[in-house]
Amino acid sequence: MADRKPIESWLTDMDGVLIHEGVPIPGADAFIKRLRESGKPFLVLTNNSIYTPRDLHARLRRMGLEVPIESIWTSALATAKFLDDQRPGGSAYVIGEAGLTTALHDIGYILTDHEPDYVVLGETRTYSFEAMTKAVRLINAGARFICTNPDETGPSTEGPLPATGAVAALITKATGKQPYFAGKPNPLMMRTGLNAIGAHSESSAMIGDRMDTDVLAGIEAGMQTFLVLTGLTRPEQVENFPYRPSKVVDSIADLVERV
Repeated sequence: MADRKPIESWLTDMDGVLIHEGVPIPGADAFIKRLRESGKPFLVLTNNSIYTPRDLHARLRRMGLEVPIESIWTSALATAKFLDDQRPGGSAYVIGEAGLTTALHDIGYILTDHEPDYVVLGETRTYSFEAMTKAVRLINAGARFICTNPDETGPSTEGPLPATGAVAALITKATGKQPYFAGKPNPLMMRTGLNAIGAHSESSAMIGDRMDTDVLAGIEAGMQTFLVLTGLTRPEQVENFPYRPSKVVDSIADLVERV
């Protein structure tokens, strides 16, 4: 393997890497503390579009993890950035929560169900048949279909929940239109995140717990990748994929000394 530049900036997934079901993973506090003390730019990423960065900052703080608001990058922010580049000042019919609607408001988008430029589907705990029907009709009438992320299920204390990717499949089946996914594994999310902190992929690393989203997005964005085994991917599953992370470690605690 060719020598890589020293890591000067870090991107890390949140669920499965820093926290698990609302509890910090051992070593997460030390890792974040080391990052902040180092002065190196970093981002905590999540495909979950429900919460705003301010919401997530408060939730992480309650768990003892002090992550600045400007160091949080969500699929909702990546989606808004993409739409602002594609069609500034546009309009959208949105299925989602405050994280997504706030991000679109902040770029000057009009949220409407009257001839919108886009139908934007994000995460919500209350997907309604009425909203999905409206989305299908608007897409059939010419609105472009955008999704924050392709995750088909999400975690809960009771077990997996249907997520954005599953609802997107329903809408696709009804319209024949495939959505554009802005979140991981789309490397767009990583590149826009790197741009937001003034970092370069050649000297950046991505930490994640999923081979199919975190590691894949990091590889495609040109970064070093670290897979932690505290989330969804098990050690024996790594060889099932046609690509590999730069390194597999047990947990985020093993990376504190790398910062």
